[in-house]
Amino acid sequence: MSLIDWLIVAIFLLALVVIGYLFSHKNKNIEDYFVAGRSMPGWLVAIAATGTSISAGTFVGSPELGFNTNLTYVMNLLGAIVGGSVVAAFILPRLYNAHTITIYGFIGDRFGTKSKTSTSIMFLLGQLFTSGSRLFIAAIAISVIVFGNIQFQFMVWSIIILGLISTFYTMMGGIKGLLYIDTFQTLLMIFTGIVGLVLVATSLGDLSWTEIWHTLTDGGMVKNPAAAGVAPGLAADGSIQGWTEGSKIQILDFSLDFSKPYTVLGGLIGVAVFKIAMFTTDQEFVQRQLACQDVKKAGRSLVASQLLSLPTVLIFLLIGSLLFVKYKNDPSVDGALSQGFFADARDIFPQFIKNHIPVGVRGLMITGLLAAALSSFNSAINSMASSFVADLYLPMRKRLGKTEISDRDQMASSRWMVGLMGILLTLFAILTCVMQQSSGLNLVDFATGVMCFAYVGMLGVFLTAIFTKRGNDASVLAALISGVAIIIPLMFQKEFFGANYIAWTWWCPIGCVITTAICMLGKAPKSNKNLQ
Repeated sequence: MSLIDWLIVAIFLLALVVIGYLFSHKNKNIEDYFVAGRSMPGWLVAIAATGTSISAGTFVGSPELGFNTNLTYVMNLLGAIVGGSVVAAFILPRLYNAHTITIYGFIGDRFGTKSKTSTSIMFLLGQLFTSGSRLFIAAIAISVIVFGNIQFQFMVWSIIILGLISTFYTMMGGIKGLLYIDTFQTLLMIFTGIVGLVLVATSLGDLSWTEIWHTLTDGGMVKNPAAAGVAPGLAADGSIQGWTEGSKIQILDFSLDFSKPYTVLGGLIGVAVFKIAMFTTDQEFVQRQLACQDVKKAGRSLVASQLLSLPTVLIFLLIGSLLFVKYKNDPSVDGALSQGFFADARDIFPQFIKNHIPVGVRGLMITGLLAAALSSFNSAINSMASSFVADLYLPMRKRLGKTEISDRDQMASSRWMVGLMGILLTLFAILTCVMQQSSGLNLVDFATGVMCFAYVGMLGVFLTAIFTKRGNDASVLAALISGVAIIIPLMFQKEFFGANYIAWTWWCPIGCVITTAICMLGKAPKSNKNLQ
C-alpha cells in the first residue's frame, strides 16, 4: 500500500475515535451508555442495524459466494425480511415495553433471576463465537492487504489489530456514539461496494456484454467438489475440476434438497426462523431497536434494515460473479494466484483490491472493508458488556448485600467491561479461524451457522415466555443446554460424517421445535405475577 492509502485509512480510524470521544461526555448513566436513553431516531437505527446485520461476512464472504455459486442466496435475504416483519409485529413490542436494559431482563421478569442469568450467559458464550467469526473473516482481507497472504500467523496479527482498534473507540462512546459511527460505516461500506462493482466490471477489458452473459449462463459453473469427486482447481487445459454446470445468475431453486442452503423453501422458512431468533434473542441486534424513541419506530427500523441489506449484499454477490468471468476467461491475469481461486476463493476480493485498484481508491476500499468489520464487532462488544453488567454484575452485587454504586461508578465499570469483552472476542476470533477449516463451510455459511449455537436454545425460551404460560428455571436451562447439543453435530457434520447433509438454514427450525417443547415441559411457578 502507498502512503496515500495509509493516510486515508488513518483519517478514517481517527474519525471513529473522535466521534467516540465526542459522545463519551453525553452518557450520564448505564441506560444512556447501553440504550441511549431510548432517544434515537428510527432512520439512524435502521442504517446502523444494517451494518450490524451484514458485517464483514458481506464484504469478504459474499464475493466468495458469488464466485463459487450463484445468486440463490437472495432468497435468504427475502427470508430475512419475512423474519424481521414477524418480529416487528408480534415480538418486539413485548421486549420493548418491558423497559429493561437488556432483553434478558424480560426473561428474568417472566421466569426469574436464575433464568435471566443462564440466558444471558448463553448469549455471551454464543456471541464469543458469532462475533469472533466475523472478526476472523474481516482479518482475511487485512491479512492479504497488509501481509500479502492468509497464513495463520498473519491472520492472528490482523485479528489483534482489528480487535484493539474497535475496542478502543467502543469504550468511549457507548451505544449512542456507536449508532452514529455504524451509520457512517454502513453508508461507507455501501458506497465502496458500488465502487468495487464498477471497478471489477471495467477490469473485464475487451469482453463484450454477450461474452459476459454467456460466461455467467451457458458457461457458468458452480463449485461442487462432492459431486465432482475431485479436488477443485483449474486444469492445464483451462477446464475447471471439482465444479458442475449451472447458471451463475440463478436466483430461484425450488428443490427439496435439505443439504442445499439457498433454496426457496430454505430461504422463506429456514432463514425466516433464523432471523426471528436473531431479532428476538440476540442483544446485539435488539439493543439497537431498544434505543429507538418508541416501539413503532423500533419495528419500522428493524424491517427497513433488512430491506436495505438486500441490495447491499447483492452488490457484493455480483462482484464475485464478475470476478468469476474475469478469471475464467483469462486465468493468466494473476498467474498461479488466479488459478488458486478456483480451489479457495476466500480472499478473491481482497486480492483484487490489492492488485488491481489504483492508489487512493485502494485506501478508500480498505476503509469500506474496515467499516464492514468494525460495525459488527463494536456492536457485539457493547451488547456483551451491557448484558454482563445489567444481568450478571449488578444483580450479583445486590445478592451479596453490597451497597449500590453511583452512576459514575457504574459507567466506569461498564467501560472496563467493554474492554474485557473486546479482548475475549479477539481471542475467540483466533479460535474460529481454526473452526472454519474443520467445518467445511464457506465463509458466509460459517458466519451465520455458528450463530445457531446460542440461538436455538434461546429462541425456545423466548417463544415460551412470550406466547405461553409455561416454563420455569429448570426447563429454561434444559432448553439452552439442548440447543447446544443439537447444533454441535450439525455444525461439524463434515468432520463427523464426511459430508454436510443438513444445511445451516434448517438448523434453527429443527432446533427451535425441540427446545420450545422442552422449555414448555416446565410448569410456571404460581408466584409468577408476570403471566398474562
